[in-house]
Amino acid sequence: MPTSFRHTGPLPPKAATGRVAEVYAQAARDFGIPEPAPFVVLSSAPELVAPAWALMRESLIAGPGGRTGKEVAAFGVSQANKCRFCVDAHTMLLHATGDHALAERLARGQEPADERHARVLDWARRTRVPGAAREPYPFPRAEVPGYLGTVLAFHFINRIVSALVAEKLLPADAQRLRPVRSLAGRSLSRTVRRPAVPGASLPLLDDPGPGPAWAAGTPVGPAYAALSSTATMGAGLLDADDQALVRTTLRAWDGSHPPLTPDPFPDRRERPGARLALLAALAPYRITDADVAAWRRPEHTDHCLVHLVAYGAFAAVDRVETALNAPAARATPSPTTETS
Repeated sequence: MPTSFRHTGPLPPKAATGRVAEVYAQAARDFGIPEPAPFVVLSSAPELVAPAWALMRESLIAGPGGRTGKEVAAFGVSQANKCRFCVDAHTMLLHATGDHALAERLARGQEPADERHARVLDWARRTRVPGAAREPYPFPRAEVPGYLGTVLAFHFINRIVSALVAEKLLPADAQRLRPVRSLAGRSLSRTVRRPAVPGASLPLLDDPGPGPAWAAGTPVGPAYAALSSTATMGAGLLDADDQALVRTTLRAWDGSHPPLTPDPFPDRRERPGARLALLAALAPYRITDADVAAWRRPEHTDHCLVHLVAYGAFAAVDRVETALNAPAARATPSPTTETS
């Protein structure tokens, strides 16, 4: 198994065919990284790759709103979710936008000097807590699809990465050195600053539907709808009682990181599938070899594992999206957004 992945061994990107290969080609062109680890690790379940890529591309890369602000939002979400790999990646991508001072302030644990960026960072961190990041948003209404799509994309990607990708972005943690992360960012600067055409990823999706109202008819909507329908297919790996437990737990989740003791997750010997799904939703960085081994059966391939993790990850995304949903936030708050 490649040392950069945990619990699963995806095929080498050079072996990719069909839509997975098309995603890698788009990523090389529009993201500057031809084989991004979050999408490579999803390739064990290839039907997940295009929707996950589409949501990130159509929001962060091609959606409304400036790239620097959306990178700040992605950084804040990744920080809130304790995804070290993604925090480091977005520090380098902020260097790629040309805002080197901002990138280094965040790398040092400082707040942005620009008040607008500080508000976006605070808002993005709070999106992990259902109901804590409602309107007014720290960006114009016209940019809602870009910013909400970005934070939701990274609530999903953070969980996939924390569960299935090694923490180190570069060998020997080289990205921890300022010259390395600055140089890496500069190598991506031409791609990051080049405008991307909205909607280019949609031909990779299968009849996804228009998506939620907050996407306002932009390509972010179909991308979100496609990821929702595909990721939730993983529920079929659980029986009805385990599915109900996941739903009930997510409705009650208050955004906190679960305590280490006592262990609040189902016993791996009794309900290993529910445990894995809930770990993926609430604390994916805590998934262990023992958790995966307890669930594995001869019929449980890497395809199944990736789908189960994606199901848990999207259960958390759905909880966050319900609380962030712009029309619902302007109306009377729904009981499903309350914490317990």
